[in-house]
Amino acid sequence: MSTLMFKKYFARFIFRLAVFCVVFYFYLFHADWFWDMIHTPVLGPVSAFHAIWAVFMGIMIIHIFPLKHLSMAERKSLQETYKENTGKYTKAELFDFVQQSNIRAWKVMLAWLSFNAIFGVLYLLDVIDQKDLFMLTVFFYLSDLICMLFFCPFQSFFMKNRCCVNCRIFDWGHFMMFTPMLFIRDFFTWSLFFTSLVVLIRWELIFAKYPERFWLGSNKSLRCENCTDKMCRIKKPLK
Repeated sequence: MSTLMFKKYFARFIFRLAVFCVVFYFYLFHADWFWDMIHTPVLGPVSAFHAIWAVFMGIMIIHIFPLKHLSMAERKSLQETYKENTGKYTKAELFDFVQQSNIRAWKVMLAWLSFNAIFGVLYLLDVIDQKDLFMLTVFFYLSDLICMLFFCPFQSFFMKNRCCVNCRIFDWGHFMMFTPMLFIRDFFTWSLFFTSLVVLIRWELIFAKYPERFWLGSNKSLRCENCTDKMCRIKKPLK
């Protein structure tokens, strides 16, 4: 049983956990200094914040044009990974899957936007500031892999998908991560949010046009016996 993909994502989790711990330490004890430091120019006008922005923009572009090193959870949107489960499903069953998945996805979107609206209101009322929204984004950055490897509230309470490979909203991650950036009126923060929105829209358009790629009933690549990712080493599939 191959665990290469799991090891890659677990290594990413360790990295993100380290980033979170470092940022959280400075957020608690040296917030103003840390905020000024990442915005201080290092190479000409370029600061650490600009470098972080460039990295995430690059990552999102990769998600717009998925590569082979990504999980099947991401690559299932591609025609090349689709293996039709011929004769094993009906159009009515596929239609029912689409309906149920869309209803559940809209519930997730409503819950997510409502949750983040709280922070938006607090920011507008000057209860929290940009440093708090940045820390929240870093937390979401870590939470993305917590959901993949350990526990996903969206899977358990809303979507009911068997595993990440079968997740209807898998490529919503960057949109969720950068939602707090919407409240900060700046080119770099807004460009992160709106690029993440492009990633989400691309995903939704593919799902609308090719829903058969996203359902294990119609796509044999998503079935457990054909899975090569083996991401469910810790977080077991739902029944």
